[in-house]
Amino acid sequence: MASKRYIMHIDLDSFFVSVERLYDPSLIGKAVIIGGNAQRGVVASCSYEARQFGVHSGMSSKEAFQLCPHAISVRGNHERYSLFSKRVTNIIDEMVPLYQKASVDEFYIDLTGTDRYFDPYKLASDVRQRIIRETKLPISFGLGSGRTIAKMATNKAKPNGQLFVPHGSEMAFLAPLPIRAIPGLGESACKKLYAYSIETIGQLQKVELKFLQTVFGKNGLWIYEKARGIDHGDVVPHSDRKSISTENTFGNNISDRRTLETTLVSMTEELSSKLRRENKLASCLAIKIRYNNFETHTLQEKIPLTAAEHILIPGIKNLLTRAWDNGRPVRLIGVRLSDLATGSYQINLFDDNEQQIKLYQAMDRINFKFGDKTICRAAGMNVGTRNFNPFMRD
Repeated sequence: MASKRYIMHIDLDSFFVSVERLYDPSLIGKAVIIGGNAQRGVVASCSYEARQFGVHSGMSSKEAFQLCPHAISVRGNHERYSLFSKRVTNIIDEMVPLYQKASVDEFYIDLTGTDRYFDPYKLASDVRQRIIRETKLPISFGLGSGRTIAKMATNKAKPNGQLFVPHGSEMAFLAPLPIRAIPGLGESACKKLYAYSIETIGQLQKVELKFLQTVFGKNGLWIYEKARGIDHGDVVPHSDRKSISTENTFGNNISDRRTLETTLVSMTEELSSKLRRENKLASCLAIKIRYNNFETHTLQEKIPLTAAEHILIPGIKNLLTRAWDNGRPVRLIGVRLSDLATGSYQINLFDDNEQQIKLYQAMDRINFKFGDKTICRAAGMNVGTRNFNPFMRD
């Protein structure tokens, strides 16, 4: 007899906002919007207080502030979010046998088989309580027989709650929920179902499979199974990303080499600092250039494993020389460090003396404590706002 599946879904509630509130408690209880201002940008995250006014992630910042004009705008700090995400990942890695990191703030955990030794719900609760205790972040989880039930249970448990849907009770749990609560069911599919007066999952459960296949084709079976909590999808084991990258789109096209180099130096500093913080080394660096007519070129180069800026920066400058059609206006420029491996840059990977190594260690400690760019090369100090995304992965 096959073991019952126990799938746990974890979601860090309003993750970016929650992290910002740890650094600035005055934001607690207030409407907060991360990632934009009243003039431009896109909402990366928002507090529950802002959501009450209809604000949601992915919305234009202009629209968000029209809906919630009293909201507090916070630019956001991806380094902080990455750090806390890593802390949560480390806790999960220590406590469970198999997990998948779906995003910076979302995890699936497979606890199947643990019921022979532990109560899966208690184990899930212990994971949540340890994360809360060690990070001070609010977190919700759902536990059920599959990924879909687990995720929907998490959504039901928010904010900062937990919910177990026992085996055999999936349909009863789903029945009162609106059909739009089904993960992956798009707006067009919902509109088709609304046309047949199907608004709740309970009503959808009463519909025959043949009808759904007639209306939705091959997707009919998928909808039929989701309405019943049937999900055989596996939790794919977590694997480390293979690259990190960042890009900058200029407000005005740039044809000055010094400005391009200054931007590249600053981006390379941030990425190399991130590598050292995550105990990673890169063995390939690349540059991306997009001209004013949107023509895009990339050039990469293999290098010895390193996370040292004084090695990476000259390499990036050399790639700029080779890749850039000198004087041609540039719209976007980017840096990518790839073929990552786990390792410590302090150990026999520098050609430098001990003084150079201690300098990097001191820079990292100060930047970690007081914020990135507290100490940096003069060449990277005057760089404007960039579209920095440290969570890109292959």
